[in-house]
Amino acid sequence: MSVPTAPHHAYGGDTTRQEVPMSAQPDEAPAPPAPAAAAQLLAQLREDRRADTWVPAFERDWAKALEDSRHTYSLTPLHDVVRTWQVRFAAAPAVDAYMDSGRDETGFVDLPDVLGARR
Repeated sequence: MSVPTAPHHAYGGDTTRQEVPMSAQPDEAPAPPAPAAAAQLLAQLREDRRADTWVPAFERDWAKALEDSRHTYSLTPLHDVVRTWQVRFAAAPAVDAYMDSGRDETGFVDLPDVLGARR
């Protein structure tokens, strides 16, 4: 009796597919920010013209995320704060340019008026 040299396709031996290693992270999960990202971001916020409002807001968000992290044993809330503020800071020049362009928005409807009151 002869023994087949290649596994049979019916038993999962499809040799045309390459195996992909499994990961604990979903594919869509963003990479965590660098360890010093929060400190660097805070330094940038302190140098910005919006520092009077942005620094206290960042510190408030960071303190809440730190408390959440202590309860959940997860760094995700801290990473989310850093990512959110990085995007906000990066978008600031575009927002400034839009506001300085003199666009008239008097004919637009406020989003809360469209969506209704939040509960």
